[in-house]
Amino acid sequence: MALKSPVFHVHRSTALSRAALPAAAALVVVGASLPFWAGSDWLVTLVELMYFLALAQMWNLLAGYGGLVSIGQQAYVGLGAYVMVALTVFAGLNPFLAVPLAGVVAGLASWPAAQLLFRLQGPYFAVGSWVFAEILRLLISNSTSLGGGSGTSITAAVSEMDSWWREALSYWMALAIGVGSVASVYALLRSRHGLALTAVRDSETASESVGVPVRAIKRWVYVAAAAGTGVIGALIFVTKLRVSPDAAFSTEWSALVIFMVVIGGVGSIEGPILGVLLYFTLRHFLADYGSGYLIALGALAVLTMLYLRSGLWGALLQRFEWRLFPVQRCLVRGAGEPIGHGPATAMPTPRPTP
Repeated sequence: MALKSPVFHVHRSTALSRAALPAAAALVVVGASLPFWAGSDWLVTLVELMYFLALAQMWNLLAGYGGLVSIGQQAYVGLGAYVMVALTVFAGLNPFLAVPLAGVVAGLASWPAAQLLFRLQGPYFAVGSWVFAEILRLLISNSTSLGGGSGTSITAAVSEMDSWWREALSYWMALAIGVGSVASVYALLRSRHGLALTAVRDSETASESVGVPVRAIKRWVYVAAAAGTGVIGALIFVTKLRVSPDAAFSTEWSALVIFMVVIGGVGSIEGPILGVLLYFTLRHFLADYGSGYLIALGALAVLTMLYLRSGLWGALLQRFEWRLFPVQRCLVRGAGEPIGHGPATAMPTPRPTP
């Protein structure tokens, strides 16, 4: 008598994610055409939204998955900005070509910084990352070749470019960085390195016990986040045409990004997206209220941390099981529902067949 066993399949997507993929692709294509028909104010706003989205994804990768809560990521925003300026002013490179090179330099600079900062744990690491950013700010402020404390401009380097092309290139690069940050984090988390990173996030002790190189994983995450943040910092100040130490190394870069990620949901790809959209919506409708705008943002952050510890997306996930970017492996019995989702059901007993 042969036993007929139930058939199982491993799924890595959901019905929602499969429907969202073509919709997202269509949205990106439409977005890429915006410079040809949208107004300049729309492009400026979307450039800002895209680079904040990328910053939020980099910080979420660092803190939400690597467990490295940094309040000094402005170090790499400023470093990327000033590397772009140096390549533009002294090497005569086009500022748009200097943007990716700024990310490479930021990533290289983050390696020795990680050797020092990783000696610190918990809140000491957070404070140490801020101190590192302040050291860089002071060094740049005392560099006369880079404009000192008053900063410098790259207007002369782009003055020969047509204004439409400069604005369009800024937008297309911001779109590529914003969409690319989401896609790259998603690809990383679905790889075996992402599996190790998720294990480290859940339990460092358990990860080490099964052979995961926790320190090496964290170091590479730190370097990757620094390189991505350096690219974003360079792009930000290409669009602004002027950079100063106080603006490039401002703690506001970290503060706003932390707000967006905490509100949306730490440790998920969807959380930073939702947080960025919510921040821009609140800023649009509350900006005319002066200090009331900041009070509303602060109150929302406090309420979220008190009552929605997993953020707004975490609450939606618990309620509706929405997964736009599923990274977990889900075991499915035949054509039925995933195991572990929905109401608990008993496993069917195998029946003998002739």
